[in-house]
Amino acid sequence: MESKMELGTTLTQHILSQQRLHPQARGELTGLLTQIGVAAKVITSQIRQAGLINIIGSAGRTNIQGEDVQKLDDLANRTMLQTLARTGFVAAMASEEEDDWVEVKEDKRGTYCVLFDPLDGSSNIDANISIGTIFSIYRKASAGYDVTRRDFLRPGREQVAAGYAIYGSSTMFIYTTGQGVHGFTLDPTVGEFLLSHPDIRVPEKTKSLSVNQANEPYWPKWVHEFVKQMIQRNDDELRRVSGRHIGSLVADFHRNLLQGGVFLYPADSMNRHGKLRLLYECAPLAMIAEQAGGAASNGEVPILDLVADRLHRRTTLVIGNREAVELATRIASGNDLPETGMESGAYRAVEPKKNG
Repeated sequence: MESKMELGTTLTQHILSQQRLHPQARGELTGLLTQIGVAAKVITSQIRQAGLINIIGSAGRTNIQGEDVQKLDDLANRTMLQTLARTGFVAAMASEEEDDWVEVKEDKRGTYCVLFDPLDGSSNIDANISIGTIFSIYRKASAGYDVTRRDFLRPGREQVAAGYAIYGSSTMFIYTTGQGVHGFTLDPTVGEFLLSHPDIRVPEKTKSLSVNQANEPYWPKWVHEFVKQMIQRNDDELRRVSGRHIGSLVADFHRNLLQGGVFLYPADSMNRHGKLRLLYECAPLAMIAEQAGGAASNGEVPILDLVADRLHRRTTLVIGNREAVELATRIASGNDLPETGMESGAYRAVEPKKNG
């Protein structure tokens, strides 16, 4: 889709322009996305002050995944929960930092369910490495005010919007509502996200390979073969592929989205069912990747076709340039290897709809 919006358009103006593409829209999703942008500004401020007001370091507890929670994790999580609860557009929220979903009071309950990783890459906070907030939005599936598992445990293709904010040398906000992918940069002088990257498309060439090479001893065979084939693209004439691994998913994905690359975190002998969360990280980034002309897979099927059996389900992820993701999937399916992240009964691919 070719954008007619000019550079410098604010995030709110752009979201309103997307709403006009849907005459039946009532403005609720527009308001919700705008408020997530507000939350991203607040989190930006918290991060910028982290070293000055003693909010760097561990919060002294672990989350449901057994991971050490950072002080900024807690702050970002509370910011997202409180901001979304006040909108009047949200029925319930699920966070990587919460054991279960959080319902909004009935008098303020809306029609959307939001899942988010409040601060992806938080283990890198103390080293001042780029981190981010990833979010996923679904329209509530169940009838009435009650919130059920069906509202959250559903295929990524049912997302109505997804995006992330990345906090680096500047703060950027990337989102999609199924009408392409658009990027905004926060101008701190005016406090607004301004359109800086309209209609983002993943470059066709895979320039970066993002994988933690130190995990090589634990990889399944297909990953060894995939990495070997990628590296073999380099010859005496030209180095076509470079290793680029930050260790912060949102930062690795963002670079590959703009510059062309593939990221993978496979299931291995240390993480038998994968490491990344399907609902909070993989599904929203997969929607962005596909909308930008890329792809995302668990090594067997597209990430957007998976349905989790629980909120914190983990998975293998291969995401980025379509050609590279398809190569990884072909290699994985061509070997007799069960370690692709698909645990029996853990989650399932979407059943194809019957004609009629």
